[in-house]
Amino acid sequence: MSVTRVQMGPGSKRMSDPLLRIAEALERLSPPPQKTPDLTAEAFVWHTGPDRLEPIAHVSRVDLSLLIGIDRARNTLLDNTRHFAAGRAANNALLWGARGMGKSSLVKAIHNTVREEGFDLKLVELSRDDLPSVQRLLMMLRASKHRFVLFCDDLSFSHDDQNYKSLKAVLDGGIEGRPENVVLYATSNRRHLMPRDMIENEQQNAIHSSEAVEEKVSLSDRFGLWLGFHACSQDEYLAMIQGYCDVHSLMISPEELRREAIEWQATRGARSGRVAWQFFVDLSARYGTVV
Repeated sequence: MSVTRVQMGPGSKRMSDPLLRIAEALERLSPPPQKTPDLTAEAFVWHTGPDRLEPIAHVSRVDLSLLIGIDRARNTLLDNTRHFAAGRAANNALLWGARGMGKSSLVKAIHNTVREEGFDLKLVELSRDDLPSVQRLLMMLRASKHRFVLFCDDLSFSHDDQNYKSLKAVLDGGIEGRPENVVLYATSNRRHLMPRDMIENEQQNAIHSSEAVEEKVSLSDRFGLWLGFHACSQDEYLAMIQGYCDVHSLMISPEELRREAIEWQATRGARSGRVAWQFFVDLSARYGTVV
């Protein structure tokens, strides 16, 4: 919608001001269609107000070989992404499970790996809060000749959050279906994307408890791939750190590395890929290594 401004005399100023404000408000609610975006970059972040794909000059990621202890998830998602990039059928994927075990790192690393294999695959990051605008994003991507991995990190929904209904538009695509050049990869700490107490509350309080639970739990069922991530063992934790040391040429005796790494994870009360990286950052700072 566009506003046509009509020249009025001074006597009509008081009458025109409210109409002009209403027209401008309507224009903000229904902005003009965005021009075809420049899609030469490899990755983008979706923003609203106004709608736009913001290109990312440098994607923060680690090499795929450094993601240890998640071999099954890595191989499954890599095959699925290769199929999609080659124009074949592919599934939406939900990466769920333990914190800090490389779910979002895996998505970014696989995107980079597939691009290095010669596929011009684009990565678009979508915030959970921007899910209500996803239909507009899909319309924009549908018109492109490129192929896109739509990436939603740390996806979950609270008790009164209705954004999960917007997610169904990506997974099912409505009457048009999901664009064949778009696939969704989401990460979450929750297998069903909802808090356990929310599901249990529906079972206890709803008139038709099974139907209420089914509507919410079925959301995760719409992902063709469920890839679980679980806490790593101590050996895997130490192997992650040794991998970082090798890549960055940090020289330290195995005995000292093991002692310090175990002490670090004990103070954190957990072992994960994130804890391993945080320890290596501290270690590299003390040894004067540039990360």
